[in-house]
Amino acid sequence: MSNQAQEAREALGARLRGFRKDAGFASGRAFALATGWQESKVSRIENGKQNASEDDIRVWCTTTNRSEQIEDLIATVRHIDELWLEWRRQLATGAEKRQQAAIPVYSKTKVFRIWHPTLVWGTLQTSEYAAETFKQVVNYYEIPDDTEAATAKRLERQQYLYRGDRIFNVLLGEQALYSNFGGKEVMKGQLDRLLSVMGLARMSLGIVPRSAPLRIWPGNSFSMFDDKLVLVETFSAEFSVTQPREIELYAKAFALLKQSAVYGTAVRDLIFAAIHHYDRMSTD
Repeated sequence: MSNQAQEAREALGARLRGFRKDAGFASGRAFALATGWQESKVSRIENGKQNASEDDIRVWCTTTNRSEQIEDLIATVRHIDELWLEWRRQLATGAEKRQQAAIPVYSKTKVFRIWHPTLVWGTLQTSEYAAETFKQVVNYYEIPDDTEAATAKRLERQQYLYRGDRIFNVLLGEQALYSNFGGKEVMKGQLDRLLSVMGLARMSLGIVPRSAPLRIWPGNSFSMFDDKLVLVETFSAEFSVTQPREIELYAKAFALLKQSAVYGTAVRDLIFAAIHHYDRMSTD
């Protein structure tokens, strides 16, 4: 869970603890007896270790004579849930809708900071490479197959590489050059694409070599949009970071990752080495 969501959950727990004590329940055990809950559940909710459900809020507020707070606290619970969006819910109708949602964010952003340790950033992908990633998304999440539409929508983001005065700071792990999506020909096409975008005026493409000394652990991929939003992807969910203090941590992480990166000719050498690797492959 993101720090922002966790902090909100802890704040809710502290507020509920205050309600309990104000109502005369000196201990979590006494409150558990009154509600028929396990004492451990009371403790987990109060300490932000467990999400309170909407029904939990109703019971808590009714038991502590704070019924007037039910509506407000249920809104708080729903807000916490929104900070952590399940992929299955986002992708319920296929992958295209999620790709469409990214376009307004891209159109407003002036400075991009992108970190992908194991695959090529979506906006730099070829159509063949993107299609292979979407096929995996469809199979993994068992969602409707709209690979073609999702790929087209992802490629639509590439217009922003050439329009306006946007700055793209992109870091890839060396593994991204070797993570095989679609076989040798697809990968060679994708690597050639990276060579071509390196020449764009406002594109800074760095690679963190696999043996480079690291100043911070690689962690998950993340995308920073100005200093306003960070999107972080995991297998189960994508979460949005908007709290300034948290965004500063991602900016710091990006700066530390940059210290391990190479640029220019060294990046070309790494890409050519990866192309040579695929040239030597006899089959896909």
